[in-house]
Amino acid sequence: MADGTDDAGGSITRRDALKLMAGAGALAGGCSPESRAQPTPIDDLHSPETAAQPVAAEARAAAGESPVLHSEPLGFLWKTRDPFLFCAYHDDRYPAGNEQMGPATSLAGRNLGQDFELRDGFRMYHGRTVPGFPQHPHRGFETVTVVRHGLLDHSDSMGAGARYGGGDVQWMTAGRGIQHAEMFPLLDRASDNRLELFQIWLNLPARDKMVEPHFAMLWADDIPTEQVRDAAGKRTSVTVIAGRYGSARAPSPPPNSWAAAADSDLGMWTIDLEPGARFELPATGADSHRSLYVFTGDGLTASGHPLAANHLVEVRPDAALSLHNGPRQTEILVLQARPIGEPVARRGPFVMNTQAEIQQAYVDYRSTRFGGWPWGQADPVHGREQGRFARHANGLIETPKTA
Repeated sequence: MADGTDDAGGSITRRDALKLMAGAGALAGGCSPESRAQPTPIDDLHSPETAAQPVAAEARAAAGESPVLHSEPLGFLWKTRDPFLFCAYHDDRYPAGNEQMGPATSLAGRNLGQDFELRDGFRMYHGRTVPGFPQHPHRGFETVTVVRHGLLDHSDSMGAGARYGGGDVQWMTAGRGIQHAEMFPLLDRASDNRLELFQIWLNLPARDKMVEPHFAMLWADDIPTEQVRDAAGKRTSVTVIAGRYGSARAPSPPPNSWAAAADSDLGMWTIDLEPGARFELPATGADSHRSLYVFTGDGLTASGHPLAANHLVEVRPDAALSLHNGPRQTEILVLQARPIGEPVARRGPFVMNTQAEIQQAYVDYRSTRFGGWPWGQADPVHGREQGRFARHANGLIETPKTA
C-alpha cells in the first residue's frame, strides 16, 4: 500500500479513504493520452478500516430498550456493519459537458488524477478529462451501485460494458478477480449534469470469494416501489433494491451473493417520506444488523427520538420503528442483514479472510491482471449517442423497457 497501512496494523487517513471512493460506480470519460495507457494504481484504492467498525457496546447499553441505539454524522464514506463493508455517497453537481464529455469549465488548479476535493460542487476523482474511476481491480466482495441521477459507464475485463442511470442498479460480484472502469460522461452540453449515486460494498462469505466474476443489471423499471399512506393520507414510498418489503420483492441478486442466501435477511431499501408522513418500519430478526442513513430532510423522529439529516442511525432490528417526518421531504437508505460472521482482511481493492489471501491476491493480479484489459484505454467511455444498455461477457445485450 502507498502508505504502508492495512486493517491488521495501522490507520488510514481521510485523504486515503476518499481516494478509494469506491465507488460510486462512476461514469465515463476520456483522459489525456498519457493517462489512457495507465490503469489506476491498485495501491491508490484504499478501503478505509473505519468503515465497518461495529457500534460501540457502550452506546447500546446506554440506549437501554430504545429502538434507536446510536446516531452519528455521515461522512463521504458511510460506516456499515457486517456483511456490508461501507457505502460511498456521491452527489456531484457537474456543469455542462464539453465535446469530450468532460466538464465544460476550466480544470486549472485541480489535482487531476487524484481530485477528491469538492471544488465548485464537483470532483474529478481519478479522471483527467471525464470524471470517474479508470481501470482498477477487485477481489472477494461485491459492489452494488445505485445511480439516482446522471449516468455511469461501466467497462470490465470480461469484455462487458454498460451505461446506466436514473434509478438503475448494477450488482457486480468480483469473486476471484475482475478489473473494471467506472466513468461519468457529461452528455448534456446545454445545462448542468448532476451525478448522485450510492455504491455499497457487500462482503462475500469465504466459500464464495473465488467464484467466477458476474454482473447483473437491475433496471429502474424492474425495481419495485411500495406506496404506503398513513391515517392522514400522507405517502411514504419504499423502493426495494434487495430483499422484500410488503408485497414488493426485489429482482434476484447474483447467484453467489450473500443476498441470495435464503436466511441472510438482507435488505437494501430507500424510504421517501412526504412532509408530515408517518411510517412504521417493521421488526426483523434479532440477529440481524439494521442501519438507517438519513441523507435528506429535516425534523424526522424515530419512536420519539429526533433524527438529524446527514446522520447514520443504528436501530434494534427486532423492534418496530415508528417514523414521523418533519416539514420537508426526507429520504433514508436502509441496509439490513444477518452478518456473515467471518474474519475480514482488507487491503486496497481486495477483501478476503486472511492476510495471506490478501498477499496472494496481489500476486495473482500482478501475474494475470485478472484476465487482462480488452479496452484500448484505461478510462473507456461509450459513445455520446449511446442510450442505456448492458452488454454481458457472453455477448448478450439488454436494454431497459423505457429509455
